[in-house]
Parts: sequence; structure tokens; C-alpha cells
Amino acid sequence: MKETRSAQRTVFVEVFTGLRPAQFRRWVQAVRIRGGHALAPSRPGRPWALDLEDRVLLVAMYYRTNLTMRQLMPLFGVSPAAVGRIIDRHSPLLALARARRKPKAHEVVIVDGMLVPTRYRTVAASSKNYRYSVNLQVLVHADTRMVLAVGRPLPRNRNDCSAFRESGIDGACGKATVLADGGYQGTGALIPHRRKAGQDRPEDRKDDHNASHRRVRARVEHAFARMKNWKILRDCRRHGAGVYWAASGIARMHNLALSQ
Repeated sequence: MKETRSAQRTVFVEVFTGLRPAQFRRWVQAVRIRGGHALAPSRPGRPWALDLEDRVLLVAMYYRTNLTMRQLMPLFGVSPAAVGRIIDRHSPLLALARARRKPKAHEVVIVDGMLVPTRYRTVAASSKNYRYSVNLQVLVHADTRMVLAVGRPLPRNRNDCSAFRESGIDGACGKATVLADGGYQGTGALIPHRRKAGQDRPEDRKDDHNASHRRVRARVEHAFARMKNWKILRDCRRHGAGVYWAASGIARMHNLALSQ
């Protein structure tokens, strides 16, 4: 049975995580260092039904497909309750680690808000698409295109200026130059020039600056597009901090896929 699972793991890794096998092994090793190997199951003295590699793969597959516990159960040969326990206990270990250093003054970062529809209405509000969503502030490095931080989830009706501060993402910017769209006015971020009253468009010099600003800021949109390949960010059923752990875990897979 173990040989069958190992074969499945090799086939499933790239499909469901977007990572090469070597990158996946690095990720599992990082989870092991953070305590995944010593994580106790629900009953003391009873080992997990799956080894650590399969548990990590199960959570990644859940993020990618957004299948229910009963649908994941036959793929790994465990009960739906065991699937739920694995996701609950391992999601924080798979999440993006806190940055060891903050960006320096010569670096450029990009911030924007990503809407994630969720069924947990305690942290959500009705959105423009008539769905309950949360606003997740995401910080991306302009050069490496890696996700540096994911802010705490806030209701969708919170504007980006408030969310920038309340989510804690402002503290992750360090002394770097921050690029953002026009919704971040008053936060200290660089936003596009606005046309004055009576102008059809900004002055040529400002128009050129706006074009350059758009080209760089588009990188955060590219990151969002890649992250939303994981279907849980299109309809998250997790409660409590589940939507944050899911987004943070996906951000970590995104970063690993970009690394060599």
C-alpha cells in the first residue's frame, strides 16, 4: 500500500501543487522542521494514518481542487474525519513563513487587495459580485515577483486604505518603496497621477509615469492570477482563520514554484 501511495505522490505532486518533486521535498522538509513530524494526531499514542509527505500533499490537493472531505477520502484511503483533522492541524505549518528581514529602502514592493469569496460570514461582507467575500491584502516583491506577506482577512466592505493598516500588511513593507493603485491614497504608497478638473488626461510627463507604474504594478495581478489557480480561493469553505491559512499556504507554493 505504501508503494502505491509513493507512486501516486510522484504523479500528483506537479499536478496538484505546481511544484517539481525536488521543490516539493524542500517544502516537506520545511514543514518537518516547523514541527510537522512531531505533530500529534487526535488521540495520544495513535500515529497518523498517512506519512508527512502524503499529509502535505493532501492539504495541497484540497487547496487546488476544493474537493469535499468525502471526495478526498478515497484518494488517500482515510476517513473524512481524518482528512479534516489533517487539514486543520497542518494548514498553519504549510503557510508562508514570516519574513526574516523587511525590504530595504532601495527595494520596490507592490500591494493590492484580493477578494476571496467565503461562506464564513463572520469575517466577510457582501461584495460587488453579490457574494460574501473577504479582502486579503497581499504584498509582492517587484523584482522577484514573490509574495512577501498576506494580511489578516477583513470584510470586503473595508476600503483598501483602511485594510492596508488594519490587516498588518503595512508593517511588512519595511522601508521599501510601495506601489499601489489609486485606492491607497493617503497611505504613503506611490499611486498613479490623477487628472485635474477639466483635463481629459494627465500631462504627458505624468501620463508616461502612469504607464510605467501600470507595467510594474501588473505583477501583483499576475501573482493573483496564479494563486487563483487553486480553486479554494474562488469559494472558500474554511471557517475561522482557514481562509488566511489557505491563502498563505498557496502563496508559499507560488514562491517555491518561482525559486530555482
